[in-house]
Amino acid sequence: MNTIIKMALFSVLLLLAPLSQAANEYEGIEIKININNANAEELDKLLIGIGPEKAESIIIYRKEKGDFQTADDLINVKGIGLATVDKNRERIEL
Repeated sequence: MNTIIKMALFSVLLLLAPLSQAANEYEGIEIKININNANAEELDKLLIGIGPEKAESIIIYRKEKGDFQTADDLINVKGIGLATVDKNRERIEL
């Protein structure tokens, strides 16, 4: 039984390894992204907590409402809250 638990934990760690690698891919590099000009792929790759769907939502919101005036304007995009904005505040340019 102990061996089964160890194997299960090892399997979970193997599955999660790529996620931690992706999060650390840009560690130590100062990242700046203009949320008014960036495409969906750039938003997805460079903003913490923004995946492909949220990135596309940012693009759609920007097309419908115009450029963002502040980083906090991102909270108007469905699925993006203040915590996500705060994680990315130093990366966001306008």
